[in-house]
Formats: sequence, structure tokens, C-alpha cells
Amino acid sequence: MDKIPWDKVLSFGPKDAVKLFITAAVILLVTKIQLFNEKLSALLIALPLTSLVAMVWMQAEKQESEGIAKHAESTFWFVLPTLPMFLILPWMLRKGWNFWAALGVNCLLTVGFFWLTVVILRRFGLDLMGPN
Repeated sequence: MDKIPWDKVLSFGPKDAVKLFITAAVILLVTKIQLFNEKLSALLIALPLTSLVAMVWMQAEKQESEGIAKHAESTFWFVLPTLPMFLILPWMLRKGWNFWAALGVNCLLTVGFFWLTVVILRRFGLDLMGPN
């Protein structure tokens, strides 16, 4: 992670504008659906839309299959520590927590769960934070 080519990451071209528009449109559509059907919106959000869109862009940019495979596998492991938030946040809100306080606590918990996941997986030989 220490050898990220920031000049390439931060460059922005016409293809990036198209990707940004389409990706934002997907998220906008799902949030609009939520206004009329919370369960359908939740189903669409539960689908790994961001990951799917990212992998489509990776394929469109002719990235190697192995790179896309590593991305998908890493995404699986990174999703696990976020799952408790979807149970803890509603519980906190129903107990009268302010939304922003509950969200902040859940973000901190998720970071903690993330690092716990990294530590546990290292013991099994899987280093999520190591080099590609």
C-alpha cells in the first residue's frame, strides 16, 4: 500500500468523467427507489453494486483477470467487519440515539472490527494489508 502511484490515482480524464457519471447514477437511482420502496432499495444496496461497477470498470480498462480476482476476494474479507453495523446501527437508533452519534460510534466500531479481522486473518496466512 505504500507504493501507490498518486499521480495516476489523482489524474482525471474523459473516461473517468463517464465512469463517475454512471456510478453516481446507479447510487442516485437506488436512493430514489428508497423513497418509494425501502425493501427494494435495501435489496439493491445489499447487492455489491459498488464492487460490481468497479469490476466492470476494471474489465473495461483491460486489467488482468488475476487482478480482478484478487479485488473480489479482498472485497469479501473487507465486507465482513462492516456487517455488524447493519444490526448495531438500527438497534441504537431504536434506543433513541441521535443519528450522527450512532453513525459515528458505528464507524469507530467498524474500524475496530476491521483491524480485528486483519489480525485474525494474518494468523491464518492471509494478509489483507500486505503487498498485492
